[in-house]
Amino acid sequence: MQFGIFTVGDVTPDPTTGRTPTERERIKAMVAIALKAEEVGLDVFATGEHHNPPFVPSSPTTMLGYVAARTERLILSTSTTLITTNDPVKIAEDFAMLQHLADGRVDLMMGRGNTGPVYPWFGKDIREGINLAVENYALLHRLWREDVVNWEGKFRTPLQGFTSTPRPLDGVAPFVWHGSIRSPEIAEQAAYYGDGFFHNNIFWPADHTKRMIELYRNRYAHYGHGTPEQAIVGLGGQVFMRKNSQDAVREFRPYFDVAPVYGHGPSLEDFTAQTPLTVGSPQQVIEKTLAFRDYAGDYQRQLFLMDHAGLPLKTVLEQLDLLGEEVVPVLREEFAKNRPAEVPDAPTHASLLAAARKEREDRQEGARA
Repeated sequence: MQFGIFTVGDVTPDPTTGRTPTERERIKAMVAIALKAEEVGLDVFATGEHHNPPFVPSSPTTMLGYVAARTERLILSTSTTLITTNDPVKIAEDFAMLQHLADGRVDLMMGRGNTGPVYPWFGKDIREGINLAVENYALLHRLWREDVVNWEGKFRTPLQGFTSTPRPLDGVAPFVWHGSIRSPEIAEQAAYYGDGFFHNNIFWPADHTKRMIELYRNRYAHYGHGTPEQAIVGLGGQVFMRKNSQDAVREFRPYFDVAPVYGHGPSLEDFTAQTPLTVGSPQQVIEKTLAFRDYAGDYQRQLFLMDHAGLPLKTVLEQLDLLGEEVVPVLREEFAKNRPAEVPDAPTHASLLAAARKEREDRQEGARA
């Protein structure tokens, strides 16, 4: 099982000081957070994609390429790649390039984002959001797997004899997660291709998340990729920790109250009671995170949002120390207990390459027979 962090890259004033970081400071802070993630033993760093204030990560592959050069083990991912408004050809080439630079330590998460105005900025119609997601990914999937593509669709010009470059590293496409909070069509899409399904697990109560994951698992089996238990599931979540739970609540409350993602709504107490948000001690974080398995089953990736809502970099790095030293080692041990043997590990470039080689060998053996 993989553990890591994801960021939305918001530039938010610190409500305790009134100071707003500059865009440069926030971008540099995100890099520092990624480097810290590797230092404390996490597996994954994922960045969002936004094209509007108050967010800064408009070019995820630029940031991830820079982080790749400064890390050795960390898997570099996105917490949203806008499959609706990005050109599939550009996605195919950008992430294949990143694959080569990072020696395969790359995957990505497709999503539609949560900013409606982004559609006309890139010449798209928000009313076609689901259709764009379906058509664009169908093309991207082919671009990574076919050396020469002839294609025609509704939303972009046709391709004739087109080869995206560079080709995926070792002939193996980056693993794709499809992220959605509420759209069953996206769970269906993930299942159809045998890709992963990621639920950000921040806003919604457990019963909603359970229904989405069960839909994906059942449809994954329907399309012949394996049993429902073998489907590839990822979850998000947000935590804020201090050694003493009362200190955590007191320190985090002013940040929660103005947070762009969930501020100005239910109280901190109501939100933590009804959603996966955990504010408390490391032990409380461990207990609540382990409970995710009760409704998600045995899953492959757990990412935490740590740097939202104006939290200063120093505080976020302290959070990562607690996560790496006191929380994740226990989660690794506990999640491994009683994990059925047929439940697969989280995909990596090495495991995908090994599977591709075995498939080729099986085909060759079948041809000889």
